[in-house]
Amino acid sequence: MIEAVLIAGPTASGKSALAMRLAERIGGVVINADSMQVYRDLRIITARPTIAEEASVPHRLYGHIDAAENYSVGRWCRDVAAVLEDLRRRGVMPILVGGTGLYFKAVLTGLAAVPAIPDEIRAQVRGRLAEEGAPALHAELMQRDPVTAQRLMINDRSRISRALEVVLATGRPLSDWHREGLPPLIDTSKAAKVFITCERKELVCRIEARFGAMLDAGALDEVRALAARHLDPLLPAMKAHGVPWLIRHLRGEISLQEAAAGGVMDTRRYAKRQVTWFRNQMKDWTWAPPEEAFAALIEAR
Repeated sequence: MIEAVLIAGPTASGKSALAMRLAERIGGVVINADSMQVYRDLRIITARPTIAEEASVPHRLYGHIDAAENYSVGRWCRDVAAVLEDLRRRGVMPILVGGTGLYFKAVLTGLAAVPAIPDEIRAQVRGRLAEEGAPALHAELMQRDPVTAQRLMINDRSRISRALEVVLATGRPLSDWHREGLPPLIDTSKAAKVFITCERKELVCRIEARFGAMLDAGALDEVRALAARHLDPLLPAMKAHGVPWLIRHLRGEISLQEAAAGGVMDTRRYAKRQVTWFRNQMKDWTWAPPEEAFAALIEAR
């Protein structure tokens, strides 16, 4: 018997629409599995469900985090565990939907139980990153946690700083924590797992059209309000697709057309990485276009 539905796919492939249609049909609850749609500051630029859509069927874990926070897959696992437990008690079907592969992998296979990093250590590492650069921190990480360092590119700022924060805060390398994980939250044998497919040219057209629609809906004003907060540029929310480009436009560095082109380019590249990641990491998922996926999910239930 199916106890959960998992819907993944590249950005702009129609995942959210499918999840809402399914929730209406079976009385389920849509749960966010997208690392950018958790931020309340970024409804438009992250293509979060609209207020009307959220009112049409129950939604959980959308827009519940402030952009100043460094939300992680570990925090998402704790948040989603509480939601899943509540739905199980009430006998309601959870429908997890999003494009963040690590969220799906964590909920199905478990996660390393890395403790929270103190703010002072995170600030120290980020300050050093800005002053010394990623290669210098990578060299230090090679001494402290060579297993992790060898897996990272020398200029991978986010992952290098994260790994160094862990070893400085806990005294143990990230590779050690990965061996002591949290248990899976969903039994993969009792989950219907679908990856939404979309022909490449159509997906490109959808990405371009959606970015234009975001601008028409007020994405620039949304990013202007975010920029006015003067947050750390390394925060996840500040790196959401389109945000850095639109901030550059607001600073007068590039035209709006150039900013839109940059945002579309980053989104296209991300969509390609999503497809590659799921193909390599989640080989037991069903791949199907939205209509076929809907029929398959109804039948699986």
